[in-house]
Amino acid sequence: MDPYLMKTAIITDSTAYISEEIRSNYHIHMVPLSVIFGEETYREEVDMTADQYFEKIKEAKNLPTTSQPAIGEFVELFEQLKRDQFDAAIVITLSSGISGTYQGALTAGSMVEDFDVHVFDSEISCMVQGFYAIEGAEMVRLNKHPDEIIARFEEMKLSMRAYFMVDDLSHLQRGGRLNAAQAIIGSLLQVKPVLHFESKKIVPFEKIRTRKRALKRITELLDEDAKENVPMKAVVIHSNRENEAKEIQQELEQEYPHIEWSLSYFGAVIGTHLGEGAIGIGWYKK
Repeated sequence: MDPYLMKTAIITDSTAYISEEIRSNYHIHMVPLSVIFGEETYREEVDMTADQYFEKIKEAKNLPTTSQPAIGEFVELFEQLKRDQFDAAIVITLSSGISGTYQGALTAGSMVEDFDVHVFDSEISCMVQGFYAIEGAEMVRLNKHPDEIIARFEEMKLSMRAYFMVDDLSHLQRGGRLNAAQAIIGSLLQVKPVLHFESKKIVPFEKIRTRKRALKRITELLDEDAKENVPMKAVVIHSNRENEAKEIQQELEQEYPHIEWSLSYFGAVIGTHLGEGAIGIGWYKK
């Protein structure tokens, strides 16, 4: 067994939406959040894929609710890692402003003796959160100490950006982020709000008329950082719009060859809050 496997484990929650293949390649552990349809609970990325979710939501009378992992799930994983001779774990969670997952992981870490748990609040979500986990896993391979990895995360956070356009305002309204009147007026005017994370919460960045203009505005924001011509990593994220997202990625790859591009998706939990048709772009300077 490679020596780095015996030291620090990298853990993230399911809302990073890192593919199973990448998680396996990098030895990234994942703790799932859940979506609840009536009496049925599904752990996203375990019991329910993003595709299955978007099929099921079409039949659902009500929007599902979402829930964070039980503290016991983290405790169980930490105990297992300890039995497997790991010395430490770094847990990267979605923003503490939209979920209690961060606090749950902290509490679980304090319940396991003789095991060093570092919990990092990404203050963001989706594959932009996943960037931290992948970078952390690469550093583990180089036998970097957890303190060095956390320091690198803090450095990454300085240039980490994500903007996303919401196509269907009803999910934001049903999720309590817009009132009914705002949603109706917004839909009539074809308003496509561009959202971002600020102070750990999802907030409107700008309200823009039409989908095309909203996407153009997000690429303008990307360009502000990309024109510095420093190496960057970026991702196009979609909510059941894979073909459109691939086209956007291909266009951006041609325009910004110095950026390392990837494609990802909004899964069940984040999809519940943003709705189908959302598109996002996230990036950071390497």
